[in-house]
Amino acid sequence: MEPRTTLENNPPKSRSKIWITITLVMLVVLSGFLYYRYYFVFGEGVKAGQLNYFVKKGYLFKTSEGRLIQTGIRSQAPGNIASNEFMFSVSDQKVADQLNNSAGADLELHYKEYLHPLPWRGVSEYVVDSVISINRK
Repeated sequence: MEPRTTLENNPPKSRSKIWITITLVMLVVLSGFLYYRYYFVFGEGVKAGQLNYFVKKGYLFKTSEGRLIQTGIRSQAPGNIASNEFMFSVSDQKVADQLNNSAGADLELHYKEYLHPLPWRGVSEYVVDSVISINRK
């Protein structure tokens, strides 16, 4: 008679090893997915323009949000003219202090683009991490 190889004949240790392996693989996959979705830097660059407003707002997480008006105009639909605005968030308090004192100034800002925002990082996918230059009028 041949020995049976069903799960009923396997000792509990081999079943627990299978579940531990499955759990670890799922944790690694979930960690990779969360990193890619929220922490992977999709792009980075520099934007220049005039700082329109800069505020600190939020219900639970107070984040710094700003809007930079870039020179030139952009038409989103044929026949319409709209200003070219760059909306961004700031997570570094030193950068936020610099921007808070620069309303109306011409700025060059370095930013990182993430795929999705996080509540404590701001409401925008664009996060300014440094001020390159400030030209006060």
